[in-house]
Amino acid sequence: MSIQGVSDLEYDWVTVLHEKGKAVEAYDKYIEDAKTADSQPCVELLENLKQSDSEQMQKIKEHLIKVMQKGKM
Repeated sequence: MSIQGVSDLEYDWVTVLHEKGKAVEAYDKYIEDAKTADSQPCVELLENLKQSDSEQMQKIKEHLIKVMQKGKM
């Protein structure tokens, strides 16, 4: 899906970042549901997944900044 002025690869990375951001936000609801169900193992797993996605988002942001400064993916 090429958009004028944005390469497929650039679009892909922005999309991945956006989707991970939505997932990180959704985890809060899922964690609350697990707490309501009194399921500590689920709470812990969801918190770990949220942390992992947050760390991946940071890596993606750093990568995008780096390649944008170079002007090339």
